[in-house]
Order: sequence, then structure tokens, then C-alpha cells
Amino acid sequence: MMNVIEDWSAELKREAESTRSLLGRIPEDKFSWRPHPKSMSLGQLALHAAGVPGGLALLLNEAVSEVPVVPLPEPATRQELLEALEWSVSLAESKLREWGEDGIRDTWKLVSKGETVLEAPRIDMVRTLMFNHVYHHRGQLTVYLRLLGIPVPGMYGPSADEQ
Repeated sequence: MMNVIEDWSAELKREAESTRSLLGRIPEDKFSWRPHPKSMSLGQLALHAAGVPGGLALLLNEAVSEVPVVPLPEPATRQELLEALEWSVSLAESKLREWGEDGIRDTWKLVSKGETVLEAPRIDMVRTLMFNHVYHHRGQLTVYLRLLGIPVPGMYGPSADEQ
């Protein structure tokens, strides 16, 4: 029988390894670089990707959450990125375990000024927001590194830079 909490805790840890290897390649002197004026800077994107699991775990922890205003600061150091990732993954895993197999299926609602924007089982939002959201931003980060000529680490096997 599938145990969602155990499976997702394992996925969270496994994927954090790939995220950690990617964050470890980001040069501090390029944190403010952006590929386009509308894009987040490299540092903003990296810190956001590192913080998504924990930040979303906090958001999803409440039965009803207000649409958040997500600050997008730049980190000062690579160590700050790595520490943010550790905090984030640890918090996300603890919330998964706290919710358990029953709580993960509770209905969650996102509201804006009292109006419902989204209502869904927490399990759907964990997959979409806490997991897939990270993979989306991690993909963006690999493109940023490629544009800067920085070797991209493999996420699911060797990258073109590791062959």
C-alpha cells in the first residue's frame, strides 16, 4: 500500500540533493544578473527555489490562506542559499509528517480579500506548489547557468557538461 507521506518525504530529500548541487554552482558575483529585465535575478530565483518547500508548507498548513506577497530578496552568500534550502526542506518534511495520511487530504483554500481564488485537497496543492514549483524554478536556474557559461550539474543523470 502506498504511503504518501513516506514517499513524499523521500522525494523531498532526494530532490533536495539535486537542488543543493545546482545552488552550489551559483557564483556570488552573479547574484544580481538577470537574463531579461522582467526576469528575477539569479540570486532572487535561487533563494526562491531554495525556500519554496518550506514557504509553501507554511502556506498550506492553514485551512484557509490569504494570497501571499512573496518577497524576492537576493542572498548575500552561497551559504545563505544552502542554509535556506536546509531550513525549507526540514520544515516541509515536518509539516508532511504533521499532516499525516489524513490531514494531507483535507481541503485547502486560497483567498484574496475574502474571495476564494482556489479550493482543492491539500494533497493536490502539495504536489503542484511544494514539489512541481521547485522543479520549474530549478529548470529556470539551469538555463541561467547555461547562459552564464557555468557548467550545469545533472539532475537526472549527467548533463551535457558532465559527459
